[in-house]
Amino acid sequence: MSEITDGVAPAGGQKSAQQIAEDIDLGGRNPAGSLAYVIPVTCFVWAVFQLFYASAIPFWINSSTGINLILNNYQIRLFHLSFALFLAAMSFPLLRSSPRNTIPWYDWFLAFAGVASCLYMFVFREDIAGRAGIVQTADLVASTTGMIILVIACYRALGLPLVIVASVFMAYVFFGYSSYLPEAIQWKGASYGKAMWQFWMQTEGVFGTALGVSAQMIFLFVLFGAILEKAGAGHYFIKVAFAALGHLRGGPAKAAVAASAMSGIYSGSSIANVVTTGTFTIPLMKKTGFSPEKAGAVEVASSTNGQLTPPVMGAAAFLIAEFTGVPYTDIILHALLPALVSYIALIYIVHLEALKLGLQGLQRPPATMTLAQKLIGFLTGFLLVGGLAMGLYYGLGWLKDVYPDGLFGTAIAVFAVAYLGLLWRASRHPDLEMDDPNADLQVLPRLNEVAITGLHFILPIVILIWCIVIERLSPPLSAFWATIAMTVIALTQHPIKSMFRGASDLGADFRLGLAQWIEGMIAGSRNMIAIAVATGVAGIIVGTVSLTGLSQVIGEFVEYLSGGSLILMLILVAAMSLLLGMGLPTTANYIVVSSLMAPVIVSLAAGQGLIIPLLAAHLFVFYFGILADDTPPVGLAAFAGAAISGGDPIKTGVQGFMYDIRTALLPFLFIFNTELLLIDVTWWKAIFVFVFAVLAMMVFAAATQGYFFTRNRIWESVALLLVAFTIFRPGYWLDQVQSPYVSQPGSQFEMLLGSAAPGDNLRIRVSGPDYDDASKTANTFLAIPVPEAATAADRLRKLGLIVNTSAEQKTATLDEPLPGTPFVALGRSFDFYGDTPVTIASVETPAARWPKEIFYIPALLLLGFVIAIQRRRQTVPAF
Repeated sequence: MSEITDGVAPAGGQKSAQQIAEDIDLGGRNPAGSLAYVIPVTCFVWAVFQLFYASAIPFWINSSTGINLILNNYQIRLFHLSFALFLAAMSFPLLRSSPRNTIPWYDWFLAFAGVASCLYMFVFREDIAGRAGIVQTADLVASTTGMIILVIACYRALGLPLVIVASVFMAYVFFGYSSYLPEAIQWKGASYGKAMWQFWMQTEGVFGTALGVSAQMIFLFVLFGAILEKAGAGHYFIKVAFAALGHLRGGPAKAAVAASAMSGIYSGSSIANVVTTGTFTIPLMKKTGFSPEKAGAVEVASSTNGQLTPPVMGAAAFLIAEFTGVPYTDIILHALLPALVSYIALIYIVHLEALKLGLQGLQRPPATMTLAQKLIGFLTGFLLVGGLAMGLYYGLGWLKDVYPDGLFGTAIAVFAVAYLGLLWRASRHPDLEMDDPNADLQVLPRLNEVAITGLHFILPIVILIWCIVIERLSPPLSAFWATIAMTVIALTQHPIKSMFRGASDLGADFRLGLAQWIEGMIAGSRNMIAIAVATGVAGIIVGTVSLTGLSQVIGEFVEYLSGGSLILMLILVAAMSLLLGMGLPTTANYIVVSSLMAPVIVSLAAGQGLIIPLLAAHLFVFYFGILADDTPPVGLAAFAGAAISGGDPIKTGVQGFMYDIRTALLPFLFIFNTELLLIDVTWWKAIFVFVFAVLAMMVFAAATQGYFFTRNRIWESVALLLVAFTIFRPGYWLDQVQSPYVSQPGSQFEMLLGSAAPGDNLRIRVSGPDYDDASKTANTFLAIPVPEAATAADRLRKLGLIVNTSAEQKTATLDEPLPGTPFVALGRSFDFYGDTPVTIASVETPAARWPKEIFYIPALLLLGFVIAIQRRRQTVPAF
């Protein structure tokens, strides 16, 4: 395959990276003639619709004019999917032989039939509400038509994988009672009317939580990222990364990692990330000595990791917040450290590859400042940024307390002053130009000259983070204000810079900004087609699980295969998540794997004494689902990377997965050491954890890459793996020496609950007859949070637990928790109404132990020994 860098298909009929990305993410259809405006106009209208209902304008119109344009959340979902189904039929050809430059009649029919099926519930909403649950023939026609067209749209936009998965789940709903299925997974089945009502006519299926998150949160963040990209931020981030890192060993590869990390802040697709940054970075990596497969793999691995980077996380962060009940701001915090550690390790892997290949960096521009001048400039910039941040935080915070009504106007004024000041500085330098990746890059640009040209692109990101983290606004409202700020920048940046430069004709600059903004609005909507369809189809899976209790069946299946081994269970779940994630976009990927696999981890681990936070389980399956993007044989991101590099797609995917081993390690680690997710840690402990996590991951990378200060011997790699494991999970070795808990009889539970401090956790082991088979004994461990209350009885009442203590038997019997209380799920694990009671078998309190970090000492000594041995053989500087 010949090298591709400009999106033009090479000889031999191979597709370019741009064509692959357009076919996968955008559909690849561009009608000509009078039909050319159908897709872009509809996309633009969709974006305006979403912005309109994210704002307060409908309420203002209603209060000012009496015209009611207000839609509730469910109705917005109906219109959201209507746009997606219409655009899927317009943008994605049904078959390979279908025309790309026109829209055939059957696509028009499918488009309008899909819209009618969605809006049926809106038009007849009062009639449907009056007979909830009573299915009529018209309901079945609309539901059946909608389900068929949704599945067809899924096939168009996402291919067969998700269609097959959804079809299997639907078949299970209708034929789950079949005698051909193993008895362990049979269920009573459902009628056609009940199933269609579940899937289409209510909020338990297609129009459920997942589609709601897509309509109210994901769209706005994707739109924000699209406008940011079209306004020039994507190219700016690439240039900054090259200017900062291009002079290092393997500089273009390190710049690719950094650029993909910055793109991951707003990108919702690893494939789009590969094409956006890889078109420039991959050819330069090849020129510095990387093979086509390794050049493509570096870009693929870094782009895939971009889906794990807060605040967007491939648009899955909002779904994680909804499914786990963890606030979105906490999701950002907990996901940050693993993403940073993973990217730092990837840069180090690239560095090791460069050392093995004997590569050098690109030439730096001649120095124009002394070291002292650079240091003074750095300190001045640091102090200015720090002073500005403190001024904003404390100044706006003070104003909010003293004059809350003036905060909005002041914030706009601060944004305007900062924006104009940054544009004035940017106007002193020429605008960045798109570079030809095939041209020789002899000398890198100066970092300060590149950075100053686009600092204004950071302002909307600052606004987004400020609104979410500081002001605690909802994610949709925060994304709305960030998008409005980005719209202002897109429309005005070119004419204002021209004014500062003394230009008189500003019309062309305004038209350029308007065109970029419109392109961003259209691109945001086109990027959302596949996501909206995917979340709709994923609702079928969620609806099936809630209707049939399928997750419990899968849990029993995994438990049987693992034979009670916790590690083997996690490996099986990881493998299933990889398989389920193949060929799916990030959002659908997460919904599928979390609905099926996350409950399995929590329940099976609890049965073996490991209490895992729900967030850790969801991030575990999410990480492995995302890794499917570069895992052969599907590995869509790997195919896009190979199209640019000219390498073999399968080899590119294999190499990319080898680079991503460090990412595959992290989920196992934060299952056993939740400090890596910054759960229940202080800020100084967070810094400590970050430093040692980076060290451990770099040591692990050196072990798996077979190179540290020089090429590793086998025993050195084994020693480095041991060091990495010990630093990541020192508690394992401490558990071998000292038990983590002191076990006490269950009869002591009420007394210990009454004496514990509010906010503490008591760990109890519950034992009793299994819910599905009363002849078997089930066991599970629970972490009981101690609530605020004066007495143990009051605390039990708040927890919804009814405990009867027997001092003679040293146990406490447990009645079924009351509905609506925190532990009501126990009713699905134990038979509370059999002859054998459910008991609190034991209460475990934390034991007084050595600090687990004491095992860092032997690990660091072993690391120092390996370094000393390798330094004797070292022939090339390690850095």
